Amino acid sequence: MHYTGTVYRNPYEPPSPLLEITQGCSHNKCKFCNMYSSVKYRPSPMDWIEEDIKEIASVYPETDRLQLLSADPFVLSFNRLNEICDLINKYLPNIEIMTMAARVDNIKDKSVEKLKILKDKGILELNLGAESGDDETLKSVKKGYGSKDIIEQCEKLDKAGIDYWLTFLNGIGGVELSKQHALNSAKIFSQANPTVVGTGGLVLFEGTGLLALYKRGKFHPLVEKELMHELLLFIENLDFDGRFITHHTVSMDLNNVNFKQNKEKIIKNLQKGIDNLDMGMLTKIRNNKRGL
Repeated sequence: MHYTGTVYRNPYEPPSPLLEITQGCSHNKCKFCNMYSSVKYRPSPMDWIEEDIKEIASVYPETDRLQLLSADPFVLSFNRLNEICDLINKYLPNIEIMTMAARVDNIKDKSVEKLKILKDKGILELNLGAESGDDETLKSVKKGYGSKDIIEQCEKLDKAGIDYWLTFLNGIGGVELSKQHALNSAKIFSQANPTVVGTGGLVLFEGTGLLALYKRGKFHPLVEKELMHELLLFIENLDFDGRFITHHTVSMDLNNVNFKQNKEKIIKNLQKGIDNLDMGMLTKIRNNKRGL
């Protein structure tokens, strides 16, 4: 198999083979991320992709699920993705679902009609790293798109019948933008139609722009309890009917398959964590993290 640099498997997806169709990240400018900083973006050569599909077929001939890599493989053109889907279906005829991570702006060059074709060939789910629905926060971390783009591109996915996750990155606005980051993210995510909303907490990793700003006194990160209060504000204002996932520093029994039905339980459990957890211990755990 041809794997280049970091290999990230979505830990919340069912186990499935991994097929790399791009290398690195097409954007690679987000101030909070260092995952692909040392990997130059490029599409994987088609002969590599075909070799890897054949290898997967020799080991997992009956697989019905595939996760496509790397950071944002949906950036590929419709024609390239269509060709790759045809190869996958040729060698793996039992494939029912292909999933992959995507940037919101990966969708812009694909019409609803083209998205429907990709959906019919097996691309049924995208994991959108939105991170925020607040325009000032998105600009501050150089995401490269705004809240309007999130709504517009998610509407296209809805029309095409492609499911999608939306992620909220707790803490990326720092102290100054915390409230609007939480409130506007909840507003935008509630206007979309995600099947899953996932959240994670900011860690200032080496080599990131936010760490550099912090060292110069120009970024003020939230402490652990402030992160949890921001997450609480986001959840209190979030309204969607789907699965909720958070990989905060520790489990507080927040994950739930039906957010709308169990929202009050999630809020209660989070508030219990805010009131009772050892924030010093949580800070040490967060500071020891070395990757997303």
